[in-house]
Amino acid sequence: MMAAESSQTLERGLRLLRLLAEGHTGRTPTELAGRLGVSRPAVYRLITTLAGEGYVRRDGEGRVHLGFGVLVLARAVQPLLRAAALPTLRALAEQVGATAHLTVAEGDDGLAVAVAEPSWTDMHVAYREGSRHPLTRGAAGQAILALREGRSGYVVTEGQLQDGARGLAAPVAGLPWLEASVGVVTFGPLDAAEVGPKVSEAAHALTAALA
Repeated sequence: MMAAESSQTLERGLRLLRLLAEGHTGRTPTELAGRLGVSRPAVYRLITTLAGEGYVRRDGEGRVHLGFGVLVLARAVQPLLRAAALPTLRALAEQVGATAHLTVAEGDDGLAVAVAEPSWTDMHVAYREGSRHPLTRGAAGQAILALREGRSGYVVTEGQLQDGARGLAAPVAGLPWLEASVGVVTFGPLDAAEVGPKVSEAAHALTAALA
């Protein structure tokens, strides 16, 4: 009985974290209790345990958010994400002739966890793994924000992260545990009508690989 109860508690804790990952305004304990189908005291016990480990936090209004402890876990997963993404990114970079990248959200920032450069172009953007920028700047971050708002399709920007650079990115949708986008960036011309569907296809392929 103890093992069954422990397993049920763990399952509820993981479901609670998934619920928090789906939204970005926080949830009240009452909302969480309703979604989980458990009592408020049970939810408070889960919150207390998870907060003690840094996985959740409560704001001044009592709403519950993901805590920074989740970022530690996310960083441990990044090498696995990079390994899974690189084949798709390399194929996209060669196909489009532009630097391809996978960007994941860390709070209000976008972090490039995998980058592939084309082998046959004379000049390409040097976009480094580990590069970080606000989600509001650049196609990669704006594609993630579009995902948060339930919008699909690709985003195009110019000169927001680097003068003369054009970017196009599409969200990696369908993975509740991951906020990410696949994108390309180039100093050359960027035909969105031609490149956009290829980037979107690469994002779908990555979703399937990680599902």
